[in-house]
Parts: sequence; C-alpha cells; structure tokens
Amino acid sequence: MRYLPLTDTDRADMLAAIGVDAIDDLFVDIPADKRVDGALDLPPHRSELGVEQALKRMAMKNVSADSVPFFVGAGAYKHHVPATVDHLIQRSEFLTSYTPYQPEVSQGTLQVLFEFQTQVAELTGMEVANASMYDGSTATAEAVLMANRVTKRRKAVLAGGLHPHYRDVVRTVVDMADDKLVCLEADPLGTEDVIAAIDEETACVVVQTPSFYGHLIDLKPIAEAAHAKGALLVAVFTEVVALAAIEPPGAQGADIVVGEGQSIGNPLTFGGPYVGLFATRQKFLRQMPGRLCGETVDADGQRGFVLTLSTREQHIRRDKATSNICTNSGLCALAFSIHATLLGGAGLTKLAALNHAQAVMLVERLDTVRGVEVLNDTFFNEVTIRVDRNAEGVVDDLAGRGILAGVPVSRLLPKSGHDDLIVLAVTECVSDDDIETLATALSEVL
Repeated sequence: MRYLPLTDTDRADMLAAIGVDAIDDLFVDIPADKRVDGALDLPPHRSELGVEQALKRMAMKNVSADSVPFFVGAGAYKHHVPATVDHLIQRSEFLTSYTPYQPEVSQGTLQVLFEFQTQVAELTGMEVANASMYDGSTATAEAVLMANRVTKRRKAVLAGGLHPHYRDVVRTVVDMADDKLVCLEADPLGTEDVIAAIDEETACVVVQTPSFYGHLIDLKPIAEAAHAKGALLVAVFTEVVALAAIEPPGAQGADIVVGEGQSIGNPLTFGGPYVGLFATRQKFLRQMPGRLCGETVDADGQRGFVLTLSTREQHIRRDKATSNICTNSGLCALAFSIHATLLGGAGLTKLAALNHAQAVMLVERLDTVRGVEVLNDTFFNEVTIRVDRNAEGVVDDLAGRGILAGVPVSRLLPKSGHDDLIVLAVTECVSDDDIETLATALSEVL
C-alpha cells in the first residue's frame, strides 16, 4: 500500500468528480488497436533471482550493435565513446546534481553548461546556444514555434528530407497551436524544390542536412529565398559529427540550428531522449526556448556563472513563456561536452574525416554489387540504396546472417511507396571487413 494508497471508493470519487464512468474513458484518444486488452503476457511473481534470470534470457534474444556488422543510423548513430566519458559523468558531483535552480550553489554544473553552449555555438556557426533540449525532434518543433513568434506568422514548410520522426513531432506540436504546416513529399533523390514552397505567409522553412536520405543540402540559396520573403531558415541535423566536416549551417545563412547531439558522448543505449541542440542568432535570443547559462563576476570580482535566461512557464507568466519544456538533458549534455573536449577541434575534424572515408569505401564497394543502386551524389556518413527486392525482406535476410544492414525507408514512411530503399550509416566503428561482409552478403541475398 506504500505506493498504491487509493481505495476503490477513492477512485470512484475521483472519476465522479471529473465526470467519467471508468478509468478506460480517460484513454479514448488512444486508438483501440493500440491499447493492451487484459494483463501483459508475463510470468507470475518470482523471487528476485528468478526475475533476474528471466530478464537475462529475454535480453539474450537481442542482437547488440557491438556483436555484428552494424549499419543502422537514421537518427541514432554508433560511435566510439571513450571510457573517460562514462567515468567522469558517474562522479557523484555530476551524477547527483539536478538542473541549477539556485545558481549560487551550482557553480560546477553551470560552468559545464556554459562550456557546452560554447561548443554547440562553435559547431553550428551560430552566436548563441542554449543549455540543451530533450532531443533533436522536440528541438525542431520548438524552433518552428520560435520562428512563428519572431515573424508573427503561423506557417512552416518542412522539406521532404526531414527525418520522418522529426516531422511527426513538429506536426503534433503545431497542431496543438493551430498553426499551418506544409510537408513536402519525401525525396530520396534530394532534388526537391524547397524554395518554390516559400511565400509571404511562411514563418520558416525547415531543412535537414545531411538529410534523412544522406544528401548534403546547400542551404545558402534556401536561406536567401526565405529571407527575401521575410521567413527564417531552420537548419536541422541528426548526425552532429557531420558539422565538423561541412560548412556550419550558421555560415550558410541559417537563423536557427537544431538537431541531435547523441553521436558525441552518448551511446545508442543512453536514451529515451538523447540531447537536443539548439542555437540561434543573438538578435533572436529572447525568443529562444530553454535555458541560457552566462559568465559574470561576483562582488569580489571573481569569475562566476549564472542562469542568465530562463523563459519557461515555471519561472515567468505562462503567456510570456517561450516553452513549457521544464529541464535540460543535463547528464547527456555533460557527456557531450566531455567527449567534445577530449577530441578537441582537430580530433573532431579527424573523426568526421574518418566517418566520411569509411562511407566512401562503402559506396565504392556497393557500386560493384548487382541489384544495388546508390542514390547519393553527396553524403557524409549515410547513404540510401535501392535494391531490386523488397527492402524489408533484404534487411531481414541479412539480419538472419548476423548483419544489421540499415533501416528500410518503408519502416519510417510506410505509405511513401519506397519499399525498395534502405538507409545505411557508416561510422568509425565500421571496419573494412564489415563493409566487405555486407557487400558479399548483399550479392548473395539479391
């Protein structure tokens, strides 16, 4: 009863007070086929040892990313994270600290976030970055809302190369605000005309580079067209390591840059939400969601850190708040900052070059496989291929051979008609032998 103190009478009284007959009435917005009917298919109660053994048996059914050739990306990427990162984030000073509500007692946490913001601003080529968001998708949605506030308009154009999950999150948030959303068709070839969709009602155009299909997008002409119509350009990325190899979005004219920082410091298993990155220009600072840590001096002239900006609804009037996101991904941001610091600028550039080199090797090898067509003219470490069979079947066959060979596009876009496309990612963790194993197996499967 410690955690379930309510009686049946208590529950009946609460249901009566809110005007429903049964608890199930509270879930009517969830489609019936998505709800569990009855008890879960789990064994009856067991001892602690028995539960541990049962869960281990269940876990052994999974194939870990470390145990087989691994080419899965599409928004979450397997990179090497130095052991130092895990060691440092588990120090009690970091692991037990929470978001700094009282900056004067959280100087260490505030300094870490200040350094994190500096790293994100430099990577994105922007003037200011916040102390992180939940993940890349919610950061994208917040960027759209911010653009609406800045431009006083309520229409966003989403490029077809935007990650499908990001698009769905934006749609969910925008629908709640009754804003208008224009979603361009998915374009595996990267030839869509985003500029043609921008008009005088557009608040922002949202473009991902590298795109969901791996294409590198030249943002400069899109930024010029958006600005000519009074709109903002929101640049999105899911692979943050790419920013060490390409011209930063800020230098290409982006007004807001958002994306996922998981690739630096955070293993695939470190989520739930990973760590959303959010950067913008100085002139838009007060419309930026989340928190901003700043550097100052105290009464004795010593360096200190403060929570400079926190425009969330818990701190100010709700109608003045820029976001209802209540916290930042502090531990994930710390892991990001430690890993980025260990690499340094030169190390991060070298890591990006290694990723691209491995991707080039993959493309050159796949070009020799009959039944495979690489769709990318440009790419960083991710490409889309067309196979002459159903893509899901090919991926399943390769999984049966111990190869995790990417993500079928139809899994994320089931109604797109692209049933023959697979998105493959290559990082520094993919060896030359892994690439040869994949190519050989593809030849046999096709």
